[in-house]
Amino acid sequence: MINQKITGRVWKFENNVDTDQIIPAEYLVTGDIKELAKHAFEKVRPEFAPNVKKGDIIVAEENFGCGSSREHAPRALIGCGISCVIARSFARIFYRNSINIGLPLVECDVKASNDDELEVNFKTGVIKNLATNKEFRFKALPEFLLNLLNSGGLVEYTKRELNARSKSG
Repeated sequence: MINQKITGRVWKFENNVDTDQIIPAEYLVTGDIKELAKHAFEKVRPEFAPNVKKGDIIVAEENFGCGSSREHAPRALIGCGISCVIARSFARIFYRNSINIGLPLVECDVKASNDDELEVNFKTGVIKNLATNKEFRFKALPEFLLNLLNSGGLVEYTKRELNARSKSG
């Protein structure tokens, strides 16, 4: 469940972070998000999994989530408690997988450093870096997408909608 506005600490990444970096292939034997979370970025940022906190935000450069089309990568980030990933651009399949399972993504060129605190308003399309007091704008998320994300992704949204229709009909 996301709020229309979130605040979180930044984990900064560069260009071309691929799904093998997010979750190494040897851990693809499980779909358990808590188990996946224990191994997030373990080969490239071993300090990540033990130190990430619920509500933290990933800020990256271009092409975040490139590589294979595995759904395990955004699942690992959800398991870690990541509240949002912000990048200049995303690999399309990663973008779609993330939205489908309820991980909010924002395409925006945000200037931030590790441990800065960001405030992200999905409804107004404004990101504020609370450490530098600078604001960045992105296209606000439409209501239907906020509803989908707040449902926990496409499957949960569909279940909720079908349940509501069966009760009203």
